[in-house]
Amino acid sequence: QVQLVESGGGLVQPGGSLRLSCAAGGTFYNIGTMGWYRQAPGKGRELVATITKVGGTMNYADSVKGRFFIDRDNAKNTVYLQMSSLKPEDTAVYYCNANVFVRGGLPGNYWGQGTQVTVEH
Repeated sequence: QVQLVESGGGLVQPGGSLRLSCAAGGTFYNIGTMGWYRQAPGKGRELVATITKVGGTMNYADSVKGRFFIDRDNAKNTVYLQMSSLKPEDTAVYYCNANVFVRGGLPGNYWGQGTQVTVEH
């Protein structure tokens, strides 16, 4: 069993900052790429940012470049998303995602339960 547990969402005013965390728990032997996705009301789920384990290569959606920063702590099996200069259009449920090696072979893809981020006055 693998669980991804997110934390750090909440209500923030435009221009503010939030830091999301996602910790992987359970039984596994390695974690590959980790990332964050979001889903706004009435819209599909979209990629926000991803980070590889080897080399820490980061990938961002154009809409968040220069404002969001993804990072990970491999020793803690945790990925973070530092969000700055938040805009109302960033309002969404943010989901953690990870490729997790539970046993030999291809990794399984796992999702967290989601954490709400609301940006408004």
